[in-house]
Amino acid sequence: MSEAYIVSAARTAGGRRKGALAGWHPVELAAEVLNATLDRTGIDPAAIDDVIMGCVSQVGEQSFHVGRHAVLASRLPETVPAVTIDRQCGSSQQAIHFAAQAVMSGTQDVVLAAGVESMTRVPMFTATKLPAEAGLGTPFADRIRERFGVAEFSQFTGAQMMADKYGFDRDALDRFALESHRRAVAAIDAGAFDDEIVPVAITDAQGNSQLHVHDEGVRRDASLEGIGSVKTLQEGGVVTAANSSQICDGSAAVLVVSEAALKVHGLTPLARIVNLTVTAGDPIIMLDEPIRATRRALDRAGLTIDDIDLYEVNEAFASVNLAWLKETGADPARLNVNGGAIALGHPLGASGAKLMATLVHGLRKRGKRYGLQTMCEGGGIANVTIIEAL
Repeated sequence: MSEAYIVSAARTAGGRRKGALAGWHPVELAAEVLNATLDRTGIDPAAIDDVIMGCVSQVGEQSFHVGRHAVLASRLPETVPAVTIDRQCGSSQQAIHFAAQAVMSGTQDVVLAAGVESMTRVPMFTATKLPAEAGLGTPFADRIRERFGVAEFSQFTGAQMMADKYGFDRDALDRFALESHRRAVAAIDAGAFDDEIVPVAITDAQGNSQLHVHDEGVRRDASLEGIGSVKTLQEGGVVTAANSSQICDGSAAVLVVSEAALKVHGLTPLARIVNLTVTAGDPIIMLDEPIRATRRALDRAGLTIDDIDLYEVNEAFASVNLAWLKETGADPARLNVNGGAIALGHPLGASGAKLMATLVHGLRKRGKRYGLQTMCEGGGIANVTIIEAL
């Protein structure tokens, strides 16, 4: 089987809800990272075999094939095809998997895996809320309700179930959240994100034009007291908005190529894809599948958790990361070293490619070798990607 290489990994800085990126149409925001990929690699735009775009809320401005529209809004020629996929929060991580699989199989040589989500302009749950209000029904069919004994699946319920199952109290979750902000602040101050961020033109509240280059959700003044003052999502629970991921606008793109393409286009590999794993489990608790998926990925790659130098585990909820650390025996010092979605934001369909950009550049800056990325996904699914920095 052929090898697959990452030659570019870039993302926009996150925008808070109704914040810096609120004025950007998601199609054009996605086009920005596609164009940046062309600029960073110098590759002939016509050489792109396909664009695979992850997006969760495929309604409104993100409907009618946002991936194809992003191509048409970019500098890519109209002859470049595209597809839009939804694996919930793992959509653009799955886009990377599909791109790598195409390259490894020999069917394609140059594939752009990307993701976009404007949670300001297309709020979470819009894709189910609007049809329900129009009397078009719910995605939770009767057979599903009967099989699992629930009216619907909720990630918020799952997050509380994770805390209960693995024995984490409010203080543990809040302390984890605080550390996420502290690490993100340190990373920004050290320029850790500079190589991965694509500057985006914005107009500030005073009407001044500037470039958006820093993740907007990071709180420099975060404190345990402040985080602890936020109301829990459930009565008697421990999960709050402050120890969960932030609503975020953003886009990201990763260019995956074959060894032949490296030579033909004079590209420099940043990392090699080592393993691609996806598993599924209980759709009710939903969020603990990254634990099993990580074990399977490591086994298939012939590695141990101690062999991995950096882990990017999406901070959908602090309870997810704490459970993952507890069950895998991973070193907390290697987890989300530059902060995670609690501080930086979780732009749903873009998060997979976003985390990969952070992982690739993080490994290279530290002179480290192996990185592992995973995240919980709606329906009880989890993707794991292991890479080797070059």
